Amino acid sequence: MVNVLLCPGQGAQKVGMGKDLAERFPEARDTFARIDEALGVALSRIMWEGPESELTLTHNTQPAILAHSAAVWAVAGPRLLGSVRAAAGHSLGEYSAYVAAGALSAEVAARLVRRRGELMYEAGTKRPGAMAAVLGLATAEVEAACREASTGSEVAVAANLNAPDQTVLSGDPAAVERAGEGCKARGAKRVIGLKVSGAFHSPLMQPAVAGLAAALAEATFRDPSVPIVANATATAVSTAAEARRLLAEQLTAPVRWVACMQQAAALVPGATFVEVGPGNVLSGLAKRIVPGASTLTLGTADEVEKFLLTTAG
Repeated sequence: MVNVLLCPGQGAQKVGMGKDLAERFPEARDTFARIDEALGVALSRIMWEGPESELTLTHNTQPAILAHSAAVWAVAGPRLLGSVRAAAGHSLGEYSAYVAAGALSAEVAARLVRRRGELMYEAGTKRPGAMAAVLGLATAEVEAACREASTGSEVAVAANLNAPDQTVLSGDPAAVERAGEGCKARGAKRVIGLKVSGAFHSPLMQPAVAGLAAALAEATFRDPSVPIVANATATAVSTAAEARRLLAEQLTAPVRWVACMQQAAALVPGATFVEVGPGNVLSGLAKRIVPGASTLTLGTADEVEKFLLTTAG
Protein backbone atom coordinates (compact mmCIF):
# COMPACT_ATOMS: atom_id res chain seq x y z
CA MET A 1 0.00 0.00 0.00
CA VAL A 2 1.24 3.51 -0.84
CA ASN A 3 -0.03 6.59 0.97
CA VAL A 4 -0.39 10.34 0.61
CA LEU A 5 -0.67 12.24 3.89
CA LEU A 6 -3.28 14.97 4.25
CA CYS A 7 -3.06 17.48 7.12
CA PRO A 8 -6.12 19.59 8.04
CA GLY A 9 -6.29 23.35 8.43
CA GLN A 10 -8.26 25.91 10.40
CA GLY A 11 -11.88 24.98 11.09
CA ALA A 12 -11.13 21.46 12.36
CA GLN A 13 -10.59 22.65 15.96
CA LYS A 14 -12.87 21.86 18.90
CA VAL A 15 -12.49 21.86 22.68
CA GLY A 16 -11.22 18.47 23.83
CA MET A 17 -9.16 17.88 20.68
CA GLY A 18 -6.26 15.50 21.16
CA LYS A 19 -6.97 14.75 24.83
CA ASP A 20 -7.75 11.09 24.14
CA LEU A 21 -4.44 10.75 22.27
CA ALA A 22 -2.49 12.16 25.22
CA GLU A 23 -4.26 9.85 27.65
CA ARG A 24 -3.61 6.72 25.60
CA PHE A 25 -0.22 7.25 23.94
CA PRO A 26 2.99 8.45 25.66
CA GLU A 27 4.39 9.67 22.31
CA ALA A 28 1.39 11.97 21.85
CA ARG A 29 1.59 13.22 25.44
CA ASP A 30 5.28 14.02 24.93
CA THR A 31 4.54 15.89 21.68
CA PHE A 32 1.96 18.12 23.37
CA ALA A 33 4.33 18.79 26.29
CA ARG A 34 7.20 19.74 23.97
CA ILE A 35 5.00 22.12 21.99
CA ASP A 36 3.68 23.73 25.21
CA GLU A 37 7.27 24.30 26.31
CA ALA A 38 8.36 25.63 22.90
CA LEU A 39 5.53 28.16 22.87
CA GLY A 40 5.76 29.08 26.55
CA VAL A 41 1.98 28.64 26.63
CA ALA A 42 -0.19 25.83 28.03
CA LEU A 43 -1.64 25.20 24.58
CA SER A 44 -2.71 21.67 25.48
CA ARG A 45 -4.83 23.03 28.35
CA ILE A 46 -6.58 25.41 25.92
CA MET A 47 -7.11 22.49 23.51
CA TRP A 48 -8.53 20.15 26.13
CA GLU A 49 -10.40 22.53 28.44
CA GLY A 50 -11.12 25.64 26.36
CA PRO A 51 -12.84 27.98 26.60
CA GLU A 52 -13.79 27.82 22.93
CA SER A 53 -13.38 31.60 22.64
CA GLU A 54 -9.69 31.19 23.52
CA LEU A 55 -9.15 28.14 21.29
CA THR A 56 -10.65 29.90 18.27
CA LEU A 57 -8.20 32.81 18.44
CA THR A 58 -6.14 32.41 15.27
CA HIS A 59 -2.79 32.33 17.08
CA ASN A 60 -4.08 29.46 19.26
CA THR A 61 -6.10 27.59 16.63
CA GLN A 62 -3.21 27.23 14.20
CA PRO A 63 -0.68 25.64 16.60
CA ALA A 64 -3.48 23.57 18.18
CA ILE A 65 -4.34 21.88 14.88
CA LEU A 66 -0.66 21.41 14.09
CA ALA A 67 -0.05 19.92 17.57
CA HIS A 68 -2.91 17.44 17.05
CA SER A 69 -1.50 16.35 13.67
CA ALA A 70 2.04 16.12 15.10
CA ALA A 71 0.80 14.01 18.03
CA VAL A 72 -0.94 11.56 15.69
CA TRP A 73 2.19 11.40 13.55
CA ALA A 74 4.37 10.73 16.61
CA VAL A 75 2.28 7.61 17.31
CA ALA A 76 1.39 6.37 13.82
CA GLY A 77 4.32 7.80 11.83
CA PRO A 78 6.78 4.97 12.50
CA ARG A 79 4.21 2.52 11.09
CA LEU A 80 3.43 4.73 8.06
CA LEU A 81 6.87 6.03 7.21
CA GLY A 82 7.91 3.49 4.58
CA SER A 83 4.64 3.73 2.66
CA VAL A 84 4.26 7.54 2.44
CA ARG A 85 5.17 8.88 -1.01
CA ALA A 86 3.87 12.46 -0.79
CA ALA A 87 1.99 14.83 1.52
CA ALA A 88 -0.18 17.93 1.41
CA GLY A 89 -1.78 20.17 4.01
CA HIS A 90 -4.62 22.65 3.78
CA SER A 91 -3.36 26.16 4.61
CA LEU A 92 -1.68 25.85 8.04
CA GLY A 93 -1.80 22.08 7.49
CA GLU A 94 1.04 22.50 5.01
CA TYR A 95 3.31 23.09 8.03
CA SER A 96 2.07 19.84 9.59
CA ALA A 97 2.96 18.07 6.34
CA TYR A 98 6.52 19.38 6.61
CA VAL A 99 6.68 18.03 10.18
CA ALA A 100 5.64 14.57 8.95
CA ALA A 101 8.24 14.80 6.17
CA GLY A 102 11.01 15.56 8.69
CA ALA A 103 11.62 19.08 7.35
CA LEU A 104 10.48 20.84 10.54
CA SER A 105 10.42 19.72 14.15
CA ALA A 106 7.00 19.91 15.80
CA GLU A 107 8.32 22.64 18.14
CA VAL A 108 9.70 24.84 15.34
CA ALA A 109 6.54 24.38 13.26
CA ALA A 110 4.32 25.28 16.22
CA ARG A 111 6.26 28.50 16.79
CA LEU A 112 6.00 29.32 13.08
CA VAL A 113 2.24 28.83 12.87
CA ARG A 114 1.67 30.72 16.10
CA ARG A 115 3.65 33.62 14.61
CA ARG A 116 1.72 33.18 11.37
CA GLY A 117 -1.55 33.42 13.30
CA GLU A 118 -0.41 36.59 15.09
CA LEU A 119 0.63 38.23 11.83
CA MET A 120 -2.62 37.25 10.10
CA TYR A 121 -4.64 38.64 13.01
CA GLU A 122 -2.66 41.91 12.91
CA ALA A 123 -3.23 42.21 9.15
CA GLY A 124 -6.94 41.61 9.73
CA THR A 125 -7.01 44.35 12.36
CA LYS A 126 -5.33 46.86 10.03
CA ARG A 127 -7.69 46.10 7.17
CA PRO A 128 -10.73 44.12 8.31
CA GLY A 129 -11.83 41.43 5.90
CA ALA A 130 -14.50 38.80 5.42
CA MET A 131 -14.77 35.26 4.05
CA ALA A 132 -17.73 33.24 2.80
CA ALA A 133 -18.15 29.69 1.52
CA VAL A 134 -19.93 29.25 -1.82
CA LEU A 135 -21.58 25.87 -2.33
CA GLY A 136 -22.92 24.39 -5.54
CA LEU A 137 -21.23 26.67 -8.07
CA ALA A 138 -18.26 26.00 -10.36
CA THR A 139 -15.05 27.78 -9.37
CA ALA A 140 -14.84 29.63 -12.70
CA GLU A 141 -18.26 31.18 -12.00
CA VAL A 142 -17.15 32.21 -8.50
CA GLU A 143 -14.02 33.83 -9.95
CA ALA A 144 -16.14 35.74 -12.45
CA ALA A 145 -18.39 37.00 -9.64
CA CYS A 146 -15.29 38.14 -7.74
CA ARG A 147 -13.98 40.10 -10.73
CA GLU A 148 -17.33 41.86 -11.10
CA ALA A 149 -17.53 42.62 -7.36
CA SER A 150 -14.01 44.05 -7.07
CA THR A 151 -13.37 47.78 -7.48
CA GLY A 152 -10.23 49.87 -7.33
CA SER A 153 -10.33 50.02 -3.54
CA GLU A 154 -12.25 46.85 -2.61
CA VAL A 155 -11.32 43.35 -3.63
CA ALA A 156 -12.89 39.90 -3.50
CA VAL A 157 -11.04 36.75 -4.58
CA ALA A 158 -11.57 33.00 -4.69
CA ALA A 159 -9.35 32.03 -1.76
CA ASN A 160 -9.90 28.32 -1.09
CA LEU A 161 -10.61 26.14 -4.13
CA ASN A 162 -11.73 23.20 -2.00
CA ALA A 163 -13.79 21.17 -4.46
CA PRO A 164 -15.09 21.69 -8.01
CA ASP A 165 -18.31 23.11 -6.54
CA GLN A 166 -17.06 24.46 -3.19
CA THR A 167 -15.05 27.69 -3.09
CA VAL A 168 -14.36 30.19 -0.32
CA LEU A 169 -14.47 33.94 -1.02
CA SER A 170 -12.10 36.33 0.75
CA GLY A 171 -11.52 40.08 0.72
CA ASP A 172 -13.02 43.41 1.76
CA PRO A 173 -16.43 42.86 3.43
CA ALA A 174 -18.47 44.90 0.93
CA ALA A 175 -16.79 43.23 -2.05
CA VAL A 176 -17.27 39.76 -0.56
CA GLU A 177 -20.95 40.55 -0.02
CA ARG A 178 -21.30 41.70 -3.63
CA ALA A 179 -19.46 38.62 -4.87
CA GLY A 180 -21.74 36.41 -2.78
CA GLU A 181 -24.81 38.01 -4.35
CA GLY A 182 -23.22 37.53 -7.75
CA CYS A 183 -22.67 33.84 -6.97
CA LYS A 184 -26.33 33.45 -5.96
CA ALA A 185 -27.38 35.11 -9.20
CA ARG A 186 -25.24 32.55 -11.05
CA GLY A 187 -27.02 29.66 -9.33
CA ALA A 188 -25.03 28.97 -6.15
CA LYS A 189 -26.98 26.74 -3.75
CA ARG A 190 -25.71 28.55 -0.65
CA VAL A 191 -23.37 31.35 0.40
CA ILE A 192 -22.32 31.05 4.05
CA GLY A 193 -20.39 33.75 5.94
CA LEU A 194 -17.45 32.41 7.95
CA LYS A 195 -16.31 33.52 11.41
CA VAL A 196 -12.75 34.66 10.76
CA SER A 197 -10.43 37.41 11.99
CA GLY A 198 -9.30 38.46 8.51
CA ALA A 199 -9.45 37.90 4.77
CA PHE A 200 -7.09 34.92 4.61
CA HIS A 201 -5.44 33.90 1.32
CA SER A 202 -6.21 37.27 -0.25
CA PRO A 203 -4.23 40.44 -1.02
CA LEU A 204 -5.41 41.83 2.35
CA MET A 205 -2.86 39.54 4.03
CA GLN A 206 0.09 41.26 2.30
CA PRO A 207 1.16 43.11 5.51
CA ALA A 208 1.82 39.71 7.13
CA VAL A 209 4.14 38.39 4.42
CA ALA A 210 7.42 40.10 5.41
CA GLY A 211 7.15 39.04 9.04
CA LEU A 212 6.38 35.44 8.14
CA ALA A 213 9.18 35.33 5.56
CA ALA A 214 11.59 36.54 8.27
CA ALA A 215 10.40 33.86 10.71
CA LEU A 216 10.72 31.17 8.03
CA ALA A 217 14.24 32.36 7.16
CA GLU A 218 15.33 32.00 10.79
CA ALA A 219 13.71 28.59 11.33
CA THR A 220 15.68 25.35 11.11
CA PHE A 221 14.26 23.87 7.91
CA ARG A 222 15.49 20.69 6.20
CA ASP A 223 14.61 19.28 2.78
CA PRO A 224 11.45 17.16 3.12
CA SER A 225 11.83 13.38 2.87
CA VAL A 226 8.88 13.17 0.43
CA PRO A 227 7.42 15.75 -1.97
CA ILE A 228 5.01 18.23 -0.38
CA VAL A 229 2.33 19.54 -2.73
CA ALA A 230 2.23 23.30 -2.15
CA ASN A 231 -1.09 25.15 -1.72
CA ALA A 232 0.04 28.19 -3.68
CA THR A 233 1.12 26.40 -6.85
CA ALA A 234 -0.11 22.78 -6.58
CA THR A 235 3.45 21.72 -7.45
CA ALA A 236 5.64 19.22 -5.59
CA VAL A 237 8.23 20.83 -3.29
CA SER A 238 11.43 18.96 -2.49
CA THR A 239 13.76 21.63 -1.01
CA ALA A 240 13.69 23.77 2.13
CA ALA A 241 14.41 26.93 0.11
CA GLU A 242 11.38 26.38 -2.12
CA ALA A 243 9.27 25.48 0.92
CA ARG A 244 10.13 28.74 2.68
CA ARG A 245 9.30 30.80 -0.40
CA LEU A 246 5.95 29.14 -1.06
CA LEU A 247 4.85 29.16 2.60
CA ALA A 248 5.29 32.95 2.63
CA GLU A 249 3.52 33.26 -0.72
CA GLN A 250 0.69 31.07 0.60
CA LEU A 251 -0.61 33.90 2.83
CA THR A 252 -1.90 35.92 -0.13
CA ALA A 253 -2.32 33.11 -2.69
CA PRO A 254 -5.40 30.92 -3.07
CA VAL A 255 -5.36 27.40 -1.61
CA ARG A 256 -5.51 25.39 -4.84
CA TRP A 257 -6.80 22.27 -3.10
CA VAL A 258 -8.48 20.64 -6.11
CA ALA A 259 -5.26 20.95 -8.13
CA CYS A 260 -3.22 19.79 -5.10
CA MET A 261 -5.25 16.58 -4.84
CA GLN A 262 -5.04 15.98 -8.57
CA GLN A 263 -1.27 16.48 -8.43
CA ALA A 264 -0.94 14.12 -5.45
CA ALA A 265 -2.99 11.46 -7.24
CA ALA A 266 -0.77 11.84 -10.31
CA LEU A 267 2.41 11.63 -8.22
CA VAL A 268 1.25 8.51 -6.35
CA PRO A 269 -1.20 6.51 -8.49
CA GLY A 270 -3.54 4.31 -6.47
CA ALA A 271 -2.57 5.95 -3.17
CA THR A 272 -4.63 5.84 -0.01
CA PHE A 273 -5.15 9.38 1.28
CA VAL A 274 -4.42 9.31 5.02
CA GLU A 275 -5.78 12.30 6.96
CA VAL A 276 -3.57 12.94 9.99
CA GLY A 277 -5.14 15.27 12.56
CA PRO A 278 -8.56 16.43 13.71
CA GLY A 279 -11.68 15.73 11.64
CA ASN A 280 -12.31 14.14 8.26
CA VAL A 281 -12.97 17.11 5.95
CA LEU A 282 -9.98 16.48 3.68
CA SER A 283 -10.87 12.79 3.29
CA GLY A 284 -14.32 13.80 2.10
CA LEU A 285 -12.86 16.31 -0.36
CA ALA A 286 -10.38 13.71 -1.66
CA LYS A 287 -13.25 11.37 -2.55
CA ARG A 288 -14.99 14.20 -4.42
CA ILE A 289 -11.87 15.28 -6.31
CA VAL A 290 -10.14 11.95 -7.07
CA PRO A 291 -12.54 9.36 -8.51
CA GLY A 292 -12.46 6.11 -6.53
CA ALA A 293 -10.04 7.50 -3.94
CA SER A 294 -9.34 5.35 -0.90
CA THR A 295 -9.12 7.26 2.40
CA LEU A 296 -8.21 6.69 6.03
CA THR A 297 -8.67 9.11 8.94
CA LEU A 298 -6.27 9.11 11.89
CA GLY A 299 -7.45 11.73 14.36
CA THR A 300 -8.91 10.06 17.43
CA ALA A 301 -7.20 7.62 19.78
CA ASP A 302 -9.63 4.89 18.66
CA GLU A 303 -8.79 5.45 14.98
CA VAL A 304 -5.06 5.40 15.69
CA GLU A 305 -5.30 2.31 17.89
CA LYS A 306 -7.30 0.44 15.24
CA PHE A 307 -4.70 1.38 12.63
CA LEU A 308 -1.84 0.15 14.85
CA LEU A 309 -3.64 -3.15 15.47
CA THR A 310 -4.44 -3.77 11.79
CA THR A 311 -0.85 -3.02 10.71
CA ALA A 312 0.88 -4.92 13.53
CA GLY A 313 3.46 -7.51 12.63
